[in-house]
Amino acid sequence: QVQLVESGGGLVQPGGSLRLSCAASGLALRMYGMGWYRQAPGNQRELVARISSFGTPNYADSVKDRFTISRDNAKNTVYLQMNSLKPEDTAVYYCNKIGTTWSWGQGTQVTVSS
Repeated sequence: QVQLVESGGGLVQPGGSLRLSCAASGLALRMYGMGWYRQAPGNQRELVARISSFGTPNYADSVKDRFTISRDNAKNTVYLQMNSLKPEDTAVYYCNKIGTTWSWGQGTQVTVSS
């Protein structure tokens, strides 16, 4: 059974940066397209960044040119570098497979506020 553990969130001022990590156990991620999703209070979970098994990234318009997704298959980990953060980026961030998802991890809270 796959377990996903997200980390790296926190409180940051607008314009700041954070790097999120998603460590997986129970399965090798390298065969799968992976994504970072986020859910703000009262909103549905949305996909903000994805990376194919070949390493090709794709971003939602709301985060394009600010967020960078990457993966380290040797560490079985997916990352999300977030720069120029805005208050509207505040949400719980999750990673999961693209398409039919696995069980969700606990997520990591990102709060952007002055």
